Amino acid sequence: MTAPLISVVMPTWNGAALIGETLNSVAAQTLGDFEVLVVDDCSTDETRDLVSAWPDRRVRLLTMERNGGPVLARNRAVAEACGRFIVGLDHDDLCSPHRFARQVAFLDKHPEVVLVGTQADYLCEGVVSPSGYPAVTTPALIEWLTAIENPLVWSSTMIRGDAARALTPFTRPEIVYAEDFDLYHRLLPLGRLARLDEPLVTYRQHPGGVSRRFTTIMRSNAARVLAAAHAPVLGDEAEPVGQFISAHVMGGEPVPDRATLIRLGSAIGALQRHFITTRSPSADDLRLIRWETAARWARIGRAGLRAGTLTVPDVLAARPDHLGLGYAGLDALLWSGAIGGLRRARSGGGR
Repeated sequence: MTAPLISVVMPTWNGAALIGETLNSVAAQTLGDFEVLVVDDCSTDETRDLVSAWPDRRVRLLTMERNGGPVLARNRAVAEACGRFIVGLDHDDLCSPHRFARQVAFLDKHPEVVLVGTQADYLCEGVVSPSGYPAVTTPALIEWLTAIENPLVWSSTMIRGDAARALTPFTRPEIVYAEDFDLYHRLLPLGRLARLDEPLVTYRQHPGGVSRRFTTIMRSNAARVLAAAHAPVLGDEAEPVGQFISAHVMGGEPVPDRATLIRLGSAIGALQRHFITTRSPSADDLRLIRWETAARWARIGRAGLRAGTLTVPDVLAARPDHLGLGYAGLDALLWSGAIGGLRRARSGGGR
Protein backbone atom coordinates (compact mmCIF):
# COMPACT_ATOMS: atom_id res chain seq x y z
CA MET A 1 0.00 0.00 0.00
CA THR A 2 1.31 3.46 -0.92
CA ALA A 3 2.24 5.62 2.06
CA PRO A 4 0.16 8.77 2.48
CA LEU A 5 1.70 12.19 1.94
CA ILE A 6 0.53 13.43 5.36
CA SER A 7 0.10 11.76 8.75
CA VAL A 8 -2.12 13.61 11.22
CA VAL A 9 -1.24 12.73 14.82
CA MET A 10 -4.08 13.20 17.27
CA PRO A 11 -3.93 12.07 20.91
CA THR A 12 -7.29 12.04 22.65
CA TRP A 13 -8.81 11.39 26.03
CA ASN A 14 -12.57 11.63 26.55
CA GLY A 15 -12.93 13.54 23.30
CA ALA A 16 -16.27 12.20 22.12
CA ALA A 17 -18.06 15.54 22.37
CA LEU A 18 -15.63 17.38 20.04
CA ILE A 19 -13.53 14.96 18.01
CA GLY A 20 -16.20 14.42 15.35
CA GLU A 21 -16.14 18.09 14.38
CA THR A 22 -12.35 17.98 14.22
CA LEU A 23 -12.32 14.87 12.02
CA ASN A 24 -14.90 16.47 9.73
CA SER A 25 -12.63 19.50 9.31
CA VAL A 26 -9.82 17.15 8.26
CA ALA A 27 -12.09 15.30 5.84
CA ALA A 28 -12.90 18.64 4.16
CA GLN A 29 -9.26 19.26 3.16
CA THR A 30 -8.66 20.10 -0.48
CA LEU A 31 -5.54 17.91 -0.29
CA GLY A 32 -6.85 14.47 0.59
CA ASP A 33 -3.69 12.32 0.60
CA PHE A 34 -3.50 11.78 4.36
CA GLU A 35 -3.98 9.38 7.23
CA VAL A 36 -5.27 10.34 10.69
CA LEU A 37 -3.78 8.43 13.63
CA VAL A 38 -6.09 8.89 16.60
CA VAL A 39 -4.51 7.55 19.79
CA ASP A 40 -7.04 6.96 22.55
CA ASP A 41 -5.45 7.35 25.98
CA CYS A 42 -7.89 5.08 27.87
CA SER A 43 -10.99 7.26 27.50
CA THR A 44 -13.95 6.56 29.77
CA ASP A 45 -16.51 8.02 27.35
CA GLU A 46 -17.55 6.90 23.83
CA THR A 47 -14.40 8.16 22.07
CA ARG A 48 -13.10 4.74 21.03
CA ASP A 49 -16.48 3.57 19.71
CA LEU A 50 -16.95 6.79 17.77
CA VAL A 51 -13.51 6.69 16.13
CA SER A 52 -13.54 2.94 15.41
CA ALA A 53 -16.88 3.36 13.62
CA TRP A 54 -15.76 6.45 11.68
CA PRO A 55 -16.70 5.89 8.02
CA ASP A 56 -13.52 7.42 6.53
CA ARG A 57 -10.92 4.65 6.16
CA ARG A 58 -8.11 7.21 6.34
CA VAL A 59 -8.85 7.47 10.08
CA ARG A 60 -7.10 4.82 12.20
CA LEU A 61 -7.68 4.18 15.89
CA LEU A 62 -4.73 3.28 18.11
CA THR A 63 -5.18 2.57 21.81
CA MET A 64 -2.88 2.94 24.80
CA GLU A 65 -2.79 0.06 27.28
CA ARG A 66 -2.74 2.50 30.21
CA ASN A 67 -3.36 6.21 30.54
CA GLY A 68 -0.01 7.98 30.09
CA GLY A 69 -0.94 11.50 29.00
CA PRO A 70 -0.83 13.30 25.65
CA VAL A 71 2.95 13.18 25.19
CA LEU A 72 3.16 9.39 25.19
CA ALA A 73 0.04 9.12 23.05
CA ARG A 74 1.43 11.58 20.50
CA ASN A 75 4.76 9.75 20.40
CA ARG A 76 2.91 6.50 19.71
CA ALA A 77 1.19 8.11 16.74
CA VAL A 78 4.44 9.50 15.32
CA ALA A 79 6.09 6.07 15.68
CA GLU A 80 3.39 4.58 13.45
CA ALA A 81 3.06 7.50 11.03
CA CYS A 82 3.96 6.77 7.41
CA GLY A 83 3.58 10.23 5.91
CA ARG A 84 6.26 12.47 4.43
CA PHE A 85 4.81 15.23 6.57
CA ILE A 86 3.54 15.05 10.17
CA VAL A 87 0.62 17.28 11.16
CA GLY A 88 -0.05 18.17 14.79
CA LEU A 89 -3.73 18.44 15.68
CA ASP A 90 -5.51 18.19 19.02
CA HIS A 91 -8.90 16.52 19.09
CA ASP A 92 -10.80 19.75 19.79
CA ASP A 93 -9.25 22.10 17.20
CA LEU A 94 -10.41 22.75 13.64
CA CYS A 95 -8.68 23.06 10.25
CA SER A 96 -9.51 25.36 7.36
CA PRO A 97 -10.10 23.36 4.14
CA HIS A 98 -6.92 24.73 2.50
CA ARG A 99 -4.62 24.13 5.46
CA PHE A 100 -2.79 20.98 4.28
CA ALA A 101 -2.41 22.17 0.69
CA ARG A 102 -0.96 25.53 1.71
CA GLN A 103 1.53 24.03 4.16
CA VAL A 104 2.73 21.30 1.79
CA ALA A 105 3.21 23.89 -0.98
CA PHE A 106 5.26 26.05 1.40
CA LEU A 107 7.49 23.17 2.53
CA ASP A 108 8.02 22.03 -1.06
CA LYS A 109 9.11 25.57 -1.96
CA HIS A 110 11.33 26.02 1.12
CA PRO A 111 13.43 22.86 1.66
CA GLU A 112 15.41 24.55 4.46
CA VAL A 113 12.26 24.76 6.65
CA VAL A 114 11.54 21.72 8.85
CA LEU A 115 8.38 23.01 10.52
CA VAL A 116 5.71 25.43 9.38
CA GLY A 117 2.76 26.56 11.46
CA THR A 118 -0.10 28.90 10.58
CA GLN A 119 -1.82 31.85 12.14
CA ALA A 120 -4.82 30.79 14.23
CA ASP A 121 -8.20 32.09 15.31
CA TYR A 122 -9.62 31.39 18.76
CA LEU A 123 -13.02 29.83 19.40
CA CYS A 124 -14.44 30.52 22.86
CA GLU A 125 -18.07 29.96 23.85
CA GLY A 126 -19.19 30.02 20.23
CA VAL A 127 -17.35 33.24 19.32
CA VAL A 128 -14.40 33.22 16.90
CA SER A 129 -11.82 35.97 17.41
CA PRO A 130 -8.29 36.70 16.15
CA SER A 131 -5.36 35.47 18.23
CA GLY A 132 -2.81 37.75 19.87
CA TYR A 133 0.04 36.34 17.78
CA PRO A 134 1.92 38.73 15.44
CA ALA A 135 0.03 39.46 12.24
CA VAL A 136 3.15 39.39 10.04
CA THR A 137 6.05 36.98 10.50
CA THR A 138 9.20 35.68 8.83
CA PRO A 139 11.23 32.60 9.76
CA ALA A 140 13.75 34.88 11.49
CA LEU A 141 11.03 36.43 13.66
CA ILE A 142 9.55 33.04 14.57
CA GLU A 143 12.99 31.73 15.50
CA TRP A 144 13.75 34.80 17.60
CA LEU A 145 10.40 34.69 19.38
CA THR A 146 11.07 31.04 20.21
CA ALA A 147 13.83 32.39 22.47
CA ILE A 148 11.36 34.34 24.61
CA GLU A 149 7.92 32.76 24.10
CA ASN A 150 6.00 30.04 22.30
CA PRO A 151 5.15 31.67 18.94
CA LEU A 152 3.24 28.75 17.37
CA VAL A 153 -0.06 26.99 17.99
CA TRP A 154 0.72 23.27 18.15
CA SER A 155 -2.43 22.31 16.25
CA SER A 156 -1.26 24.47 13.33
CA THR A 157 2.08 22.74 12.80
CA MET A 158 3.30 20.58 9.91
CA ILE A 159 6.73 18.94 10.29
CA ARG A 160 8.89 17.10 7.81
CA GLY A 161 8.66 13.41 8.64
CA ASP A 162 12.40 12.82 8.43
CA ALA A 163 13.02 15.61 10.96
CA ALA A 164 10.32 14.27 13.29
CA ARG A 165 11.77 10.76 13.11
CA ALA A 166 15.29 12.08 13.81
CA LEU A 167 14.20 13.02 17.34
CA THR A 168 14.21 10.35 20.04
CA PRO A 169 11.74 10.67 21.57
CA PHE A 170 9.63 12.89 19.35
CA THR A 171 8.34 14.87 22.34
CA ARG A 172 9.87 14.49 25.81
CA PRO A 173 7.54 13.21 28.57
CA GLU A 174 9.52 15.05 31.26
CA ILE A 175 8.57 18.38 29.64
CA VAL A 176 4.84 17.70 29.76
CA TYR A 177 2.53 20.65 28.94
CA ALA A 178 5.47 22.50 27.37
CA GLU A 179 6.48 19.63 25.09
CA ASP A 180 5.60 21.54 21.91
CA PHE A 181 7.77 24.50 22.95
CA ASP A 182 10.59 22.06 23.75
CA LEU A 183 10.12 20.38 20.37
CA TYR A 184 10.57 23.66 18.49
CA HIS A 185 13.89 24.22 20.26
CA ARG A 186 15.00 20.67 19.50
CA LEU A 187 14.11 21.09 15.82
CA LEU A 188 16.13 24.29 15.37
CA PRO A 189 19.44 22.47 14.81
CA LEU A 190 17.76 20.51 11.98
CA GLY A 191 16.39 23.44 9.99
CA ARG A 192 14.28 26.57 10.02
CA LEU A 193 10.91 27.28 11.62
CA ALA A 194 8.26 29.32 9.82
CA ARG A 195 4.61 30.31 9.94
CA LEU A 196 1.98 31.07 7.31
CA ASP A 197 0.27 34.31 8.31
CA GLU A 198 -3.16 33.16 7.14
CA PRO A 199 -5.39 31.77 9.94
CA LEU A 200 -5.81 28.17 8.81
CA VAL A 201 -6.60 26.68 12.23
CA THR A 202 -9.24 27.46 14.84
CA TYR A 203 -7.95 26.84 18.35
CA ARG A 204 -10.71 25.99 20.79
CA GLN A 205 -10.50 27.61 24.22
CA HIS A 206 -12.64 26.07 26.94
CA PRO A 207 -12.53 25.66 30.73
CA GLY A 208 -11.28 22.08 30.46
CA GLY A 209 -8.31 22.99 28.27
CA VAL A 210 -4.88 21.81 29.37
CA SER A 211 -3.43 25.33 29.12
CA ARG A 212 -5.82 26.51 31.83
CA ARG A 213 -5.64 23.51 34.15
CA PHE A 214 -1.89 22.97 34.28
CA THR A 215 -0.45 26.49 34.11
CA THR A 216 2.07 25.98 36.93
CA ILE A 217 3.59 22.84 35.39
CA MET A 218 3.57 24.42 31.94
CA ARG A 219 5.47 27.51 33.11
CA SER A 220 7.95 25.48 35.14
CA ASN A 221 8.78 23.24 32.19
CA ALA A 222 8.94 26.19 29.78
CA ALA A 223 11.50 27.75 32.15
CA ARG A 224 13.54 24.53 32.00
CA VAL A 225 13.54 24.65 28.20
CA LEU A 226 14.60 28.29 28.19
CA ALA A 227 17.35 27.77 30.78
CA ALA A 228 18.88 24.96 28.74
CA ALA A 229 18.61 26.91 25.47
CA HIS A 230 20.17 30.09 26.87
CA ALA A 231 22.92 28.64 29.06
CA PRO A 232 25.59 29.08 26.33
CA VAL A 233 24.83 32.82 26.20
CA LEU A 234 23.77 33.66 29.75
CA GLY A 235 25.75 31.15 31.82
CA ASP A 236 24.61 31.07 35.46
CA GLU A 237 21.93 33.66 34.72
CA ALA A 238 20.15 31.27 32.35
CA GLU A 239 18.11 29.52 35.06
CA PRO A 240 16.67 32.63 36.77
CA VAL A 241 16.19 34.33 33.41
CA GLY A 242 14.31 31.28 32.14
CA GLN A 243 11.98 31.63 35.12
CA PHE A 244 11.59 35.38 34.51
CA ILE A 245 10.77 34.90 30.82
CA SER A 246 8.31 32.09 31.56
CA ALA A 247 6.51 34.11 34.25
CA HIS A 248 6.63 37.65 32.89
CA VAL A 249 6.93 37.37 29.10
CA MET A 250 5.03 34.15 28.48
CA GLY A 251 2.77 34.18 31.54
CA GLY A 252 2.04 37.89 31.82
CA GLU A 253 2.69 38.06 35.57
CA PRO A 254 3.71 41.53 36.80
CA VAL A 255 7.43 41.97 37.44
CA PRO A 256 7.83 42.36 41.23
CA ASP A 257 10.40 45.20 41.30
CA ARG A 258 12.83 47.37 39.35
CA ALA A 259 15.80 45.04 39.97
CA THR A 260 14.01 42.09 38.35
CA LEU A 261 12.95 44.29 35.43
CA ILE A 262 16.57 45.36 34.89
CA ARG A 263 17.80 41.75 34.94
CA LEU A 264 15.08 40.68 32.52
CA GLY A 265 15.75 43.57 30.12
CA SER A 266 19.48 42.99 30.21
CA ALA A 267 19.03 39.29 29.45
CA ILE A 268 16.60 39.87 26.57
CA GLY A 269 19.05 42.41 25.13
CA ALA A 270 21.94 39.94 25.38
CA LEU A 271 19.92 37.17 23.76
CA GLN A 272 18.81 39.43 20.95
CA ARG A 273 22.35 40.64 20.25
CA HIS A 274 23.53 37.02 20.12
CA PHE A 275 20.68 36.07 17.77
CA ILE A 276 21.40 38.97 15.42
CA THR A 277 25.14 38.25 15.40
CA THR A 278 24.78 34.53 14.72
CA ARG A 279 21.76 34.59 12.38
CA SER A 280 22.43 37.82 10.42
CA PRO A 281 18.75 38.66 9.79
CA SER A 282 17.82 40.90 6.86
CA ALA A 283 16.87 44.53 7.39
CA ASP A 284 13.17 43.65 7.13
CA ASP A 285 13.61 40.77 9.59
CA LEU A 286 15.45 43.05 11.98
CA ARG A 287 12.66 45.63 11.94
CA LEU A 288 10.12 42.95 12.81
CA ILE A 289 12.33 41.54 15.55
CA ARG A 290 12.87 44.98 17.11
CA TRP A 291 9.19 45.89 16.86
CA GLU A 292 7.80 42.68 18.33
CA THR A 293 10.38 42.64 21.13
CA ALA A 294 9.56 46.24 21.99
CA ALA A 295 5.87 45.35 22.06
CA ARG A 296 6.53 42.64 24.62
CA TRP A 297 8.70 44.97 26.69
CA ALA A 298 5.90 47.53 26.76
CA ARG A 299 3.45 44.83 27.83
CA ILE A 300 5.75 43.84 30.69
CA GLY A 301 6.03 47.45 31.80
CA ARG A 302 2.28 48.05 31.67
CA ALA A 303 1.58 44.89 33.68
CA GLY A 304 3.90 46.05 36.47
CA LEU A 305 2.52 49.58 36.40
CA ARG A 306 -1.08 48.41 36.59
CA ALA A 307 -0.27 46.00 39.41
CA GLY A 308 1.51 48.73 41.31
CA THR A 309 4.80 46.81 41.54
CA LEU A 310 6.56 49.32 39.25
CA THR A 311 6.50 53.07 38.70
CA VAL A 312 6.97 54.94 35.43
CA PRO A 313 10.54 55.95 36.47
CA ASP A 314 11.25 52.22 37.08
CA VAL A 315 10.11 51.30 33.57
CA LEU A 316 12.01 54.14 31.89
CA ALA A 317 15.18 53.53 33.90
CA ALA A 318 15.21 49.79 33.18
CA ARG A 319 14.43 50.04 29.47
CA PRO A 320 17.17 48.68 27.20
CA ASP A 321 18.15 51.36 24.68
CA HIS A 322 17.01 49.53 21.56
CA LEU A 323 13.57 48.49 22.83
CA GLY A 324 11.83 51.87 22.95
CA LEU A 325 8.24 51.79 24.22
CA GLY A 326 6.86 49.28 21.73
CA TYR A 327 3.19 49.71 20.87
CA ALA A 328 2.75 51.86 24.00
CA GLY A 329 3.62 55.54 23.96
CA LEU A 330 4.57 57.43 27.09
CA ASP A 331 0.93 58.43 27.61
CA ALA A 332 -0.10 54.76 27.84
CA LEU A 333 2.62 54.09 30.40
CA LEU A 334 1.56 57.13 32.43
CA TRP A 335 -2.05 55.94 32.38
CA SER A 336 -1.02 52.46 33.55
CA GLY A 337 1.17 54.08 36.21
CA ALA A 338 -1.77 56.13 37.45
CA ILE A 339 -3.84 52.98 37.84
CA GLY A 340 -1.00 51.30 39.75
CA GLY A 341 -0.58 54.39 41.94
CA LEU A 342 -4.23 54.22 42.95
CA ARG A 343 -3.84 50.55 43.83
CA ARG A 344 -0.76 51.25 45.94
CA ALA A 345 -2.53 54.10 47.74
CA ARG A 346 -5.54 51.91 48.51
CA SER A 347 -3.31 49.18 49.89
CA GLY A 348 -1.22 51.63 51.89
CA GLY A 349 1.89 50.64 49.94
CA GLY A 350 2.80 53.93 48.31
CA ARG A 351 6.47 54.40 47.38
